[in-house]
Amino acid sequence: MPAKPLKRILYAEDEDDIRVIAQIALEELGGFVVKYCNTGVEVLEVAESFAPDLFLLDVMMPEMDGITTLEELHKIAPLKKVPAIFMTAKIQSNEIAEYKTMGILGVINKPFDPMMLAQTINEMWESQP
Repeated sequence: MPAKPLKRILYAEDEDDIRVIAQIALEELGGFVVKYCNTGVEVLEVAESFAPDLFLLDVMMPEMDGITTLEELHKIAPLKKVPAIFMTAKIQSNEIAEYKTMGILGVINKPFDPMMLAQTINEMWESQP
């Protein structure tokens, strides 16, 4: 069980329509404080100052994918232990296993159910050791 409740999420998604739906689901339904970024590069620029509890990263983004973004984030000392959840439309079971070796809490398939997004993230958060 995590040491503290989940409040601050840094979310990277390059598709505007998905980001808008997630914003409503995360902020209005979930009550989270969320910082939105369009690219992994943008995430790296704001992550340390935002001090998130969780990274929510789209796997497929231009410039830098979610996997590379997470690898780079974990090179920054204060962010090294911040957990992550990946979101993707193209997921294979062998990829999920690979992602879990990177220390992610889970994978959310797109399209996701906006009414269940916050609950799904909370369940993944609560399930961490």
